[in-house]
Amino acid sequence: MISIRNMLRRSLVLASLLLPTMLVAACGGSSSGSENGPLQLADMGSFHVGGRDVTISGQPTRDLALSPGGITVRIDPNGTFSVEQAYVQYFVPASRRSILPILFMHGGGMTGVEYETTPDGREGWLNYFLRRGWPVYNVDAVERGRAGWSQTFEGAPIFLAKNEPFERFRIGNGAGSYTKRELMPGSQFPIDAYDKFVRQFVPRWTTTDDAALAAYIAAIDRICPCAVIAHGQGGQLAFRAAEARADKIRALVAVEPAGVGETASIEKIKGVPVLALYGDFIDQDPRWPMIKGSGLRYFDEVRAAGGFVTVIDLPQIGITGNSHVMMMDRNNADIAAAINRWLAERGLWR
Repeated sequence: MISIRNMLRRSLVLASLLLPTMLVAACGGSSSGSENGPLQLADMGSFHVGGRDVTISGQPTRDLALSPGGITVRIDPNGTFSVEQAYVQYFVPASRRSILPILFMHGGGMTGVEYETTPDGREGWLNYFLRRGWPVYNVDAVERGRAGWSQTFEGAPIFLAKNEPFERFRIGNGAGSYTKRELMPGSQFPIDAYDKFVRQFVPRWTTTDDAALAAYIAAIDRICPCAVIAHGQGGQLAFRAAEARADKIRALVAVEPAGVGETASIEKIKGVPVLALYGDFIDQDPRWPMIKGSGLRYFDEVRAAGGFVTVIDLPQIGITGNSHVMMMDRNNADIAAAINRWLAERGLWR
């Protein structure tokens, strides 16, 4: 007769053997490495990385009930606090095809959510690359999302009104287009889900770049060697991180970077292959021709120093209608496929 203890032991052994295939994401699509069916994961998890301890003193205490009707407690803002950390969530596919993982860096006023899903509920780039056998690490940088805020940030945070992404991200046709709901012609942005899109935005500071860079470098030291995909504000941070850790970043994909690296540091980065992507309607925007022009001049200097840079203007390869948040546009999979081909050409995916 089999004892209850032995039955439990056998059940635990069976569960441990099945665990890798039981870790399934419920967002549709296929086993990792294919395009349909459930996602099969070997591992998933999260961690905080970077940051520092800061000691605050001389601040007044106060008594406060932490919940309605609760007992009043003494709140003391003095002491030693852990601040300026980043949050990282990771997913490892059951079947790998990549040589290295991908580290995602988000744009300004946003979090890692921008890579997870689209406003209208389609899969984002995180799932796209995970399905093709890439381990993916998605970051909420210092001050954003689950990284948390700190009383040490200098200055006031910036908030985006609902019209600003519409008009500044080339979804709508410039200033005043939000009121008229005037889209760029042929826009690929899922406009019916715009209200869901703006719920992603969080406050940002303009004084935390050094702290964010330090946390990103700490993440790179823990995760990499890797490929980096960075968007908007994250582009400049990615180039600065590559200057500091060129031996650990094997490829850098800059999706409409708002800034680039330092000209004086090009020698440090010239060994890192770079892919820069730009969407549609740039010539019709008052800001983006200057932003793109600055980037192209920097890439020319990297090439002149012996570096490898590929610049893709999406309309020139037949991918049209894309906004600044192309990872959410209706044709986001086409753009991800172009990135994956480039990474494969660098020998990072097979």
